[in-house]
Amino acid sequence: MSGLSYNRLGVALSALVLVGIGVGTGLVIGQRSGSAGAPAADGAGGRKVLYYYDPMYPDRKFDKPGQSPFMDMPLVAKYADEGGAGAASGGVRIDPALTQNLGVRFATARMGSLGGDLIATAVIDYNQRDVAIVQSRADGFVQRVYDRAPGDVVAAGAPLVDLLVPSWGGAQTEYLALRRTGDAALIQAARRRLVLLGMSDGLIASVERSGRPRDTITIASPTAGAIRTLAVRRGMSVTQGAALAEISGLSTVWLNAAIPEVLAGQLRVGQSVEVGLTAFPSERFTGRLTALLPEVSGDSRTLTGRIELANRGGRLRPGMFGRVVFGGATTSALLVPSEAVIRTGQRDIVMLALPEGRYQPAQVRIGRESGGQTEILAGLRAGEQVIASGQFLIDSEASLSGVAARPIGDAAPPAASPAAGMAMKEPGR
Repeated sequence: MSGLSYNRLGVALSALVLVGIGVGTGLVIGQRSGSAGAPAADGAGGRKVLYYYDPMYPDRKFDKPGQSPFMDMPLVAKYADEGGAGAASGGVRIDPALTQNLGVRFATARMGSLGGDLIATAVIDYNQRDVAIVQSRADGFVQRVYDRAPGDVVAAGAPLVDLLVPSWGGAQTEYLALRRTGDAALIQAARRRLVLLGMSDGLIASVERSGRPRDTITIASPTAGAIRTLAVRRGMSVTQGAALAEISGLSTVWLNAAIPEVLAGQLRVGQSVEVGLTAFPSERFTGRLTALLPEVSGDSRTLTGRIELANRGGRLRPGMFGRVVFGGATTSALLVPSEAVIRTGQRDIVMLALPEGRYQPAQVRIGRESGGQTEILAGLRAGEQVIASGQFLIDSEASLSGVAARPIGDAAPPAASPAAGMAMKEPGR
């Protein structure tokens, strides 16, 4: 090949290299210039990108694609034709076929009667106002405990323990000697001393009748009930003021009902209640609400309602489980199924079904709840459609799309049927 040909070939190769460098430089410059500002369009389909976000943290927005700083996953593009700014007023649109596959059920907010009866679970407890504490009135020694044990039910006057009290024997002997002198003043002073030592009038009268001292005394139950504690055993010594036993009366019992916090304002102390017990399913008992305790349980958000029940025959035992019905007046209210209400802790919302397959959350203020229906005090109007099942999935999509919840004060007139052409299914159908 001639030298001229070699020269021409070298020129051609140099030109190709320069073209390649130019093209590569142009691509690099183009990529850098495209990423310098906020995202404008997706290169594949020409769709306008509003921002990028992490699906696990939809409230954090980014103007560039890349890796999520929160999760090990790439950021997702949010396109203008998916909603965004305009969705705040028009809601989020869901394909009707998808809602059908998800089994979404709808309900209509309607005026109805809300039952006034409130039902709460309850457990029987001892009447803490009917408690007797048996104490020793002097130092002594336990001679006998009459085979008693905690949990035994005793009658009033039933013997509990025999105590040997040596100091009482000497005082009684002195009293009997003074009685024989006939000196009324000395006799009265000696008798007063026996009372101050802790002897009962019955014991002193017994010593006077028999003429002999009694240093062993029997301590009996002052009331009928169940022995809660028994702190003595045969052979042990006791001191003055020591608690020997605790007895809880059983003539009346308390029924402690767990009342939901939202229902507490509807009850009043003194009202009559109806009680059903698991142990006696065919019977109904009547009690009276005596107190609403001031403390609310932080775990269950309930407060305790104390109901007093007469315990005829001693059949009602502490620990028995029951159900309390608090009677109340039936009122008219705007109702939706309780399952349609999403409780976030800070607010309550329902998912509205709008025309053309669109949905929007609406903030509501709820009232009472009974029979699976919840009273809507504000934020919704009769005739508006809400989602009764599957609303959590649609609410998540609305959050991703930036759809704002309708404020309570912006409740609109009843909306038309949602998702034209799609069959509406009421709850339970």
